[in-house]
Amino acid sequence: MTDFVLVRHGETTWHAENRYAGRTDVPLTERGLRQADALGSWAAGQRLDAVLCSPLSRARLTAGPAATALGLTARVDERLYEVDFGRGDGLTRREMAEEFPDELAAFLVDPVAHHLPGGEDPVAAAERAVGCLEEVARELPGGRVLVVAHSTLVRLALCELLGIPLARYRQVFPALENGALTELRLLPGRRASLLRLNAPAAPTTR
Repeated sequence: MTDFVLVRHGETTWHAENRYAGRTDVPLTERGLRQADALGSWAAGQRLDAVLCSPLSRARLTAGPAATALGLTARVDERLYEVDFGRGDGLTRREMAEEFPDELAAFLVDPVAHHLPGGEDPVAAAERAVGCLEEVARELPGGRVLVVAHSTLVRLALCELLGIPLARYRQVFPALENGALTELRLLPGRRASLLRLNAPAAPTTR
C-alpha cells in the first residue's frame, strides 16, 4: 500500500470570483502563499517520501515550501495538470450561462457525459491522474507521498479509485479547500480507502 496526501493548490487571484481555472496559469494570492507556507510547516513534522506537483505555477509554488522543509525536490508530472475546461476556462458560471447556456445546463446535470465545450473528457483526466498515482505506488510501496494538484482533477481521481461514478464528482465532493489535506491509501488492484478529507494543514505538535 502507499498513502497519498492530496492537496489542492493555494488560493488564486480567480478564487474570489469563482472563475474556472483549468490550464491557464493563474497566480496565487497573498493568502495562497500563506497556505503554501502552512503546508510547509505541516510537512516539516511528517514522514513523506516524495513530493509531486502539477506543472502549473499555482501548484509548484504551493508544493515548494513543503519540499524545502523535507529536503526533497518536488517532482513535476504533467499528468497532474488540471482538467482543461475548454471554452469555460477563465469564466464564471454566470458568464458561461451567457456564452453557452444549453451546454452549461447539460454540464450541470452530468459533467462527464456533457463536459464543458472544447474541454477535456473527464474520463481521460481521471485515468491520467490515477495512472500517475499507481506508478508512484509501485515505485514507493509502503511510502507516503504529498501530491499538490487541482480541485477537479483530484475529485475525479477520488471517484475513480473509490468506485464512485465520475458523473457524481461535483455532488459527492462539492469542494476541496485550498491547501487542505485529503489522504488516500492506495492498494494493488486499484483498491483505495479515504483516510481523511479537507483536513487543515496544521503543524504537528511535539
